[in-house]
Amino acid sequence: MDKVLILDFGSQYTQLIARRVRELSVYCEIHPYNHLPEEVETFSAVILSGSPYSVRASDAPHPDLSLFRGKKPILAVCYGAQYLAHFFGGEVAPSDVREYGRAHLVYLKENEPFLADVPANSQVWMSHSDTIKALPTGGVRLASTPDVENAAYRIEGEPTYAIQFHPEVYHSTDGKQFLANFLFKIARLTPSWTADNFIETTVASLKAQIGGEKVVLGLSGGVDSTVAAVLLNRAIGSQLHCIFVNNGLLRKGEFQSVLEQYKGMGLNIKGVDASAEFLSALAGVTDPEAKRKTIGRVFIEVFDKEAHQITDVTYLAQGTIYPDVIESVSVKGPSATIKSHHNVGGLPDYMKLKIVEPLRTLFKDEVRRVGASLGIPAELLGRHPFPGPGLAIRILGDITAEKVATLQEVDAIFINALKDNNLYDKVWQAGAILLPINSVGVMGDERTYEKCVALRAVESTDGMTADWVHLPYSFLQKVSNEIINKVKGVNRVVYDISSKPPATIEWE
Repeated sequence: MDKVLILDFGSQYTQLIARRVRELSVYCEIHPYNHLPEEVETFSAVILSGSPYSVRASDAPHPDLSLFRGKKPILAVCYGAQYLAHFFGGEVAPSDVREYGRAHLVYLKENEPFLADVPANSQVWMSHSDTIKALPTGGVRLASTPDVENAAYRIEGEPTYAIQFHPEVYHSTDGKQFLANFLFKIARLTPSWTADNFIETTVASLKAQIGGEKVVLGLSGGVDSTVAAVLLNRAIGSQLHCIFVNNGLLRKGEFQSVLEQYKGMGLNIKGVDASAEFLSALAGVTDPEAKRKTIGRVFIEVFDKEAHQITDVTYLAQGTIYPDVIESVSVKGPSATIKSHHNVGGLPDYMKLKIVEPLRTLFKDEVRRVGASLGIPAELLGRHPFPGPGLAIRILGDITAEKVATLQEVDAIFINALKDNNLYDKVWQAGAILLPINSVGVMGDERTYEKCVALRAVESTDGMTADWVHLPYSFLQKVSNEIINKVKGVNRVVYDISSKPPATIEWE
């Protein structure tokens, strides 16, 4: 299978490059420019990312391209294009005009495979303060905008192409065509990265890695751990032991409903109701971070106890996905804090288990496509993200069983209403928050002093940024009335219209 190496110079758009390449059914991996993979010769082509640095800065990334230049097809994006010019016979200087935002290609060199099917006046997205004044040795100009003469070029005698714009972002309307031309017309790769191909190769790899050993997996009810479980189950069957822990902070009826769904999928699963243990440990805890740590600690204790009841377990499976892997390193080397995986709570070393992560090469949308190919019900694959600490971080202040029950009822009304009104799939994540305040209300002829709840619904692609969803006023009015009428102790409902940033999706 062909694969592409993406060298990361710290650009905020690097993950987008990988996503676009994957969308074209070509496998790719992101690696920091200063931490190359061991088997670098196995990659069929190389893409150099953008960077927040100027190539003229003394501390700018300075990769050794001798392994690739003239030997493998190269596409240099933004910083990469300027790097080739600056260090190989060209000139890079501060731009006379601001080169950020939309621009249009007013010149396209004829009969160039890299420009095939790109129309005149194509819109591209610029994001740089330097510009290429002179091309590197052997450089041939391919495209220009009104302000950027050398918007794209190639180097004579080698399969090296460079562009000063970002083809990976949405605003470059033919960006995907540029990438396709490079991958298929220049590098001549085969688009073989598909969900079915991934399943076939991964199942074979898991069988070889695990052999006859046992594997334990902590299911969370979320998409990642579910797809990991079904994939492992296809590879090793009854050798996989799944544990689904009810921390007492799930949504209304979720423990039983998800457990039944899992059993219907043929998984070897044990449900553990540890609600009392979690709620006892959380009594009196109000600090959000303290809540998270308490929940993580109790989860480890419960999971460890259950895992020890399974004899001769060798592997711990995790639903780690590719963004988790990427976040664990940076262009300055391994980061100080590696992201813990929400579905297992960060298990300690004393469990002495080997790790198996069948989804570690996939982005979230790819996980869903693999899940669909595995036959996982759409209802499970389409579930909104739900925080690992559950409703604990949607109850501001201390946690009690009464508060959890109240919020479960409110949340059920809100989520069911979204589904009943065909709004659920238009929302990336939704939930309700129980506020630590009472407000005055009137019900009938009586004055009330009861709880206030906030409803939250956002649209996003990856949770890094999010905008609030403009739900219809008539829908919000109906949901508000139903909550106040049916949930004892609540007399006021508000709707959160904060975006991320500056707010976060969750309130704690």
